[in-house]
Amino acid sequence: MNIGILALQGAFIEHRHALDALGARSFEIRQLADFDPNMDGLIIPGGESTVIGKLLVELHLLEPLKRALASGLPIFGTCAGMILLSQRVANSDQHYLDALDTTVRRNAYGRQLASFQASTHFKGIGALCATFIRAPYVEQAGPAVEVLATVDEKIVAVRQGSVLATAFHPELSPDTRVHEYFLKMIC
Repeated sequence: MNIGILALQGAFIEHRHALDALGARSFEIRQLADFDPNMDGLIIPGGESTVIGKLLVELHLLEPLKRALASGLPIFGTCAGMILLSQRVANSDQHYLDALDTTVRRNAYGRQLASFQASTHFKGIGALCATFIRAPYVEQAGPAVEVLATVDEKIVAVRQGSVLATAFHPELSPDTRVHEYFLKMIC
């Protein structure tokens, strides 16, 4: 299995470490030449969604990503990745990949100083500790969206078809079960 990791910003190295621990090969996508249409899956890490979105356009990666999504490539977005995958952003007019029938709220929990950890139950995994950094949450999810986890009645993990998204950063934990869930989606 070979997983591409968008390496424009965020904790992409930590995602690589999680995949290594599970025995999956990965590679970084920094420019169009790195984009492999034969990859088995793709991870879009956290960072600043507006910056990542602009870089996707400037580096000519947006259209290949949209084609990959349309072809059913499994994609996992964390934090900013969730925002980029959503069709609607409640407190912004940005939208890029339009893969999830969701409305998300950017920086819903405040600034980086308001980062926190919380326990949640992730459907199909069980209890886990989730790390939130300037995180979004899902305000509305369409009927095709499966809610996988909530914190304080806010939706923080969803799946729609081959797309998985979390508002939190599973790559910042030694617990690799969310990455394992993604790998099982691919299989």
